[in-house]
Amino acid sequence: MTAAERFAQARPRLLRLAYSELGDVGEAEDVVQDAWLRLERADSEGIENLDGWLTRVVGRLALDRLKSARARRETYVGPWLPEPLMSDDPADRVTLDESVSYALLTVLEQLSPAERTAFVLHDVFDVPFGDIADVVGRTPEAVRQLASRARRHVNLQALVAVLDPDVVWTSDGGGLVPAARRPLHGGPRVARAWAALSRNVREPIEIKLNGELGLVLPAGDGHRAALSFVVSQGRITRIDSIRNPEKLRHL
Repeated sequence: MTAAERFAQARPRLLRLAYSELGDVGEAEDVVQDAWLRLERADSEGIENLDGWLTRVVGRLALDRLKSARARRETYVGPWLPEPLMSDDPADRVTLDESVSYALLTVLEQLSPAERTAFVLHDVFDVPFGDIADVVGRTPEAVRQLASRARRHVNLQALVAVLDPDVVWTSDGGGLVPAARRPLHGGPRVARAWAALSRNVREPIEIKLNGELGLVLPAGDGHRAALSFVVSQGRITRIDSIRNPEKLRHL
């Protein structure tokens, strides 16, 4: 298979990658075209992993464009939103799966270019941190931290979207473990509390609390938390977090 044929096979994925970084279809297509021109000038026979090479090239080109685009968007009249994709576009220039929804793209706009690149490459396209380090010009550990910060921000925004604006979070530590002494009110404050409680937790565990669905978080400070939820009209209106270990002895 020739380099041109292999590039044609990789092109849809490369377009998804560039669009996910930039939120602009035209710029994404320009980035992919630039990658093709670089491949033409390179010794394709000497490239052992062409897909990986193209991914790094497109990631780096998109990052460079994103940095300059941020400067241009500072003078944009009003809020800037990503360019949407029309699902019935007959050209089908870019196809996306559910991992890169429009809602996610709007959240990604709030990240720094390096954070966005690290998150998209690792969490969406499964690129190893070592390869991402070559793209953003940082160490693998620094890239891991970039992706982690981006992930917390993305998860925080997603949580705020399902919280009622007047949601209340009550936490019971019984004076034995850290917990808020007063209930927390409002979506942003509750979302930040969730992010702090769930930091470094890989997976929450679903359980039944008094016959209703609840979660257990083996929190990063070594103490568990059992969470109960009240939902009304599709929004979470109340969260009760039981952290007192004496009340969790039966779990």
